[in-house]
Amino acid sequence: MRELIPSGSLRGLLLPPTFGSHVTESSEFTVLSVEIWATGLVVNIHMETEGGPQPNIILQDHFGTEYTLQDSAVLGSRNLQVFTPSVPPGTRSLTVRSADDAEARPVVTFAVPLMSVPDDTDEADSGGGDFPEEPELRRPA
Repeated sequence: MRELIPSGSLRGLLLPPTFGSHVTESSEFTVLSVEIWATGLVVNIHMETEGGPQPNIILQDHFGTEYTLQDSAVLGSRNLQVFTPSVPPGTRSLTVRSADDAEARPVVTFAVPLMSVPDDTDEADSGGGDFPEEPELRRPA
């Protein structure tokens, strides 16, 4: 099996605050979670029909980061979609949008917690100290 999961450490798991379901004439799916890795994102999707077309989704944050689909795999009724880059520091929200039509309607929006785990490149640069840096305080989204 090919290497689907991004390299580096798992920095967080986002679970939807509401039922992230999307239903149109062309597709029906539910966003189950988003994994935040040091080098990318993995969107875990449940497709209503096994073997149906993969959902066409777009990721969007409040910074306007351009997320690029790198790979995708269908495992029964599950679809895993891998995007790069990972969320930039200070990201407060991440929205999954359906690109089935011209509107690119929002499916679900996740609150992104402050990442206190450094990515792999930060650990190498800082000498891998015993204590993590103090998290930066910020206003809620």
